[in-house]
Amino acid sequence: MTMTGVDPDRLDDQQLMKELETIHRTRHDTLLYGSNDALRAHNGRMAQLEGEYLRRNPRRFVSPGRTRDGARERAVEAGRARSRQTPAGSRTGAEGAPAQTPVGGAETPVGKWGPGTASGPGGA
Repeated sequence: MTMTGVDPDRLDDQQLMKELETIHRTRHDTLLYGSNDALRAHNGRMAQLEGEYLRRNPRRFVSPGRTRDGARERAVEAGRARSRQTPAGSRTGAEGAPAQTPVGGAETPVGKWGPGTASGPGGA
């Protein structure tokens, strides 16, 4: 693949951050509307820029909430909050709507874009 743009290791810190901000800002549109070649080039450039950032900042701050342990802690806290808000014996889903239980009583995970399966959303 042919690289586009300045080699990331030649950018100063300010230029690298500007490049990262730009590529992250344009990511969504490239994913939704770009050609396969454009997306491939975007992926490659993003990997180069992010790799350089990580190389320069190996001890960067990592927010505890952005780790697996932090996510688990949030899930436990959310569960406690729901149990305090929901009357005993009452099951509700998102936005207070009654929870749906499929035939057979097993709950199906529901993702951001709708019901999923054991293999994930859109899986068989």
